[in-house]
Amino acid sequence: MDDFAGRVAVITGAASGIGRGLARHAARTGMRVVLADVEAPALDDAVAEAASLGAETLGVRTDVSREAEVRALADAAYDRFGAVHLLCNNAGVFQAGVVWQRTAADWDWVLGVNLFGLLHGIRAFVPRMLEQGGDAHIVNTASMAGLISVAYSGPYVVSKFAAAALTECLAHDLRAQGSSIGVSCLVPGLVDTRIGDSTRNRPDEPPSEVTAPDHHFVADVLRDQTSTRGRHPDEVAAIVFDAVAARQFWISTTDGYDALVRSRYDALLERAMPPTAQFD
Repeated sequence: MDDFAGRVAVITGAASGIGRGLARHAARTGMRVVLADVEAPALDDAVAEAASLGAETLGVRTDVSREAEVRALADAAYDRFGAVHLLCNNAGVFQAGVVWQRTAADWDWVLGVNLFGLLHGIRAFVPRMLEQGGDAHIVNTASMAGLISVAYSGPYVVSKFAAAALTECLAHDLRAQGSSIGVSCLVPGLVDTRIGDSTRNRPDEPPSEVTAPDHHFVADVLRDQTSTRGRHPDEVAAIVFDAVAARQFWISTTDGYDALVRSRYDALLERAMPPTAQFD
């Protein structure tokens, strides 16, 4: 799909970070934009921003971990615009953690958003996209941490590996069905977002980050690196739209992609422990 003007985009996690960058870019290309996010005040601001760029917009507060809310999002998008041509299952959260120290609630939260949020989006939208026919594309946001593993990030890494696998399976299934719907998996490196502050939207009461065993990773590494070395979300959005137009499956935002992936698969061929990644 290389003609975006007049088409309809649905973007989850659209109130901040990569999602907001995608919404801005969609608006600038002349798309009609449905923005979804769990954070209502920020969502209202993002909707107003997209509208100020000339887009016809719709904002729907959505917790993607809840299937009923994602189905309500699909209903709202189709009721308003009659079709969806670009689905960006982008909402995501970060939870660091040594795997044996994180609670079941930590795992439920991260997998609920990062994995089941994508699955709910696929189940709610793909049947309707198949029925509407014509060109369409789905972008699922995983991470370089969905291809390369690191320490102190167990819940996040597991959820993103699952997100990448789900996206591959979706693409295989659509191809086997003879569908023309394109699929891409976004695997960003460091991006200047608030991913390190994900607990602001956690529905239960999270443990104090100061007392958490992995506090140093979140406070001293992730937030510092994303703010000082991360790409701007608008740069990422431009990369995504170019990749969609080219029907590219893996969408990387880091120049280190080739070396990181090669080091992992070299280790697999050697039956060795993959090296710890250093993202940029």
